[in-house]
Amino acid sequence: MALTRDSALNIAKVLTEALPYIQRFHGKTIVVKYGGNAMTDPELENSFARDIVLLKTVGLNPIVVHGGGPQIGDLLARIGKESQFIDGMRVTDAETMDVVEMVLGGLVNKSIVNLINQNGGRAVGLTGKDGNLIRAKKMLLSKTDASGKTEELDIGHVGEVAGIKTDVVEMVIASDFIPVIAPVGVGDEGESYNINADLVAGKVAEALKAEKLILLTNIPGVMDKNKNVLTGLSTQDIDDLIADGTIYGGMLPKIACALDAVKGGVISAHIIDGRVPHATLLEVFTDEGMGTLISNRKDKKKRQG
Repeated sequence: MALTRDSALNIAKVLTEALPYIQRFHGKTIVVKYGGNAMTDPELENSFARDIVLLKTVGLNPIVVHGGGPQIGDLLARIGKESQFIDGMRVTDAETMDVVEMVLGGLVNKSIVNLINQNGGRAVGLTGKDGNLIRAKKMLLSKTDASGKTEELDIGHVGEVAGIKTDVVEMVIASDFIPVIAPVGVGDEGESYNINADLVAGKVAEALKAEKLILLTNIPGVMDKNKNVLTGLSTQDIDDLIADGTIYGGMLPKIACALDAVKGGVISAHIIDGRVPHATLLEVFTDEGMGTLISNRKDKKKRQG
C-alpha cells in the first residue's frame, strides 16, 4: 500500500529533523545505561536493540552498560537464597557474588549481545574483569543511629569504581563492534565486586570523554513539583533543585551520577523514560527529545542536544 501524502510528509519531517543531529554526533561516543522495564518487556527490548544498531549504522559509537537486579533476585530465589538490601544496596556475600557474576556476565550480558546481533548489529560482551576494564574497591555504608553515632557497614562484595581502563573498549569500538558491559568490577587482589550500573555507565562515559550519557529509567525524567518534566538544565540548576527538595529520595543517586558525569567532562547527560519505545532515538535525534537533558551549556534558549 502506498503512503498517504500526510504519512509521507511526516516521515520526511522526521528524517530531515534527524539529519543535523546525525551530522553533529557522527563519530561521537554515547554511553547508554540499559535496565528497568526496557529490559523485561519484549517489545521494548527489540526497540532498544534497533535503536542501538541504528546509532551505530549512522556513524555514532554506542556503548551499552546494563543492570540486572531483578534477574539476580529471581535466580537467588530459585536456589533458595533470600535477597537482603540495606539502603537499596544488595548485601553480597561470596555465594551471592557467584550468582551476580553468572547472571550479569553470562545470562543477561549474552542475551543483550544476542538481541543486538539479531537486529543487524555486531555486539561484543564484556565485564569489568576483561582487560581490567573496571577497577573496583569495596563500598562501605555509613549509618548514623539515633544518638548520632556513625558506624560503617560491610555489605560484602559491593563495590564502587576506583578507575576505568579504556583500552579494551577502544579496541572493540575500533573494530566496529558495539561493547556491552556488565557492571562487575575487579579489586586489587582479583576479587569480584557488584557495582551499580548507573555508576559504571557514568564513569565509563567520563573516562571516554563521551558526548552523551543516557540513563534509561522508569520515570519520564526530572520533574518539578507539578509533575512537569524539566529539560535543558545546567549543573547549577540541578544543585538548586536538590537544595529546594524538588529532587529527593530514590532519584538522588541517579541524578548524582548524571551530575558527576557532566562535571567530569561528558558533554551532556540524559535521563529518559525507558518504557517508551525508541526513547533513545527520540532523545538523540529530535528537537524536543524525550526526557531531561543536563549539561554545562549556558545558552538554554533552545534545547541543546
